[in-house]
Amino acid sequence: MDNVIGILKQKNFVTKKKFGQNFITDTNLLNAIVADADISENDTVVEIGPGAGTLTRAIAAKAKRVVAFEIDESLSPVLKETLTGLDNVQVVFRDILKVKPCEIKEIVGESFKVVANLPYYITSPVLFYFLENDFPLVSLSVMVQKEVALRMIADSDTPDYGVLSLAVQSRADAVITRHVSRKMFYPEPNVDSAVVKLTLNEGVPYRKTFDKLVKAAFACRRKTLVNNLMQSMGLSRADSETLLTQAGLDIRIRGEALSKEHFLILSKILEEIKIK
Repeated sequence: MDNVIGILKQKNFVTKKKFGQNFITDTNLLNAIVADADISENDTVVEIGPGAGTLTRAIAAKAKRVVAFEIDESLSPVLKETLTGLDNVQVVFRDILKVKPCEIKEIVGESFKVVANLPYYITSPVLFYFLENDFPLVSLSVMVQKEVALRMIADSDTPDYGVLSLAVQSRADAVITRHVSRKMFYPEPNVDSAVVKLTLNEGVPYRKTFDKLVKAAFACRRKTLVNNLMQSMGLSRADSETLLTQAGLDIRIRGEALSKEHFLILSKILEEIKIK
């Protein structure tokens, strides 16, 4: 795929900033991403934003089948050339965020893994599209902006820890598999990237209460959890302090000091005593 830049120029393709088009051309990196995703001949893979098809081709070399969703139809002539000779790749020219989950299930037809070099501007929407819907999903291996990757895997009581950390970690086990320099892309973006692998876990009980608590806890990082619960969830000070005391937490604690397990305990207590 070293000649992909030449193919793009030959087809008079001009990258579009609105679609966040930054393509990977390094074969070693492409193969490493596929290896990180643990793709085998038994896997069906959904790819988001195949772009010039370089990652698509690397996935197809290992997977049973690839279904790639691409928003930019002007990439069709490029993909026809870069994916030539592959009979296990299906390119669907649609905006993935406008495809209903039931359509994804119908098109893919079985359990699948997601592998993608995600455009930065749709990282969170795409992640939660797959994490929040009832898909037969095994894992997601996605290239994202480095700063976002660090937030996804962050531990409690660290600067990167927040709503995104808990939203991801309460649905999947997250690990950064590699850091990627901005110089590995064409055209070169303004930031470095990282590949994050998310392996789906059992999730958490009391999902609505858990998510509500997390959002409330980080509504204002400088405030104590009690004050955030009062402001964002409408609890009285007495109820807020009782909640924390029953969970074995200091009533002066701040949200960023709470682990996922702490939020699980708080959610359970809230459900049991029916404080809303």
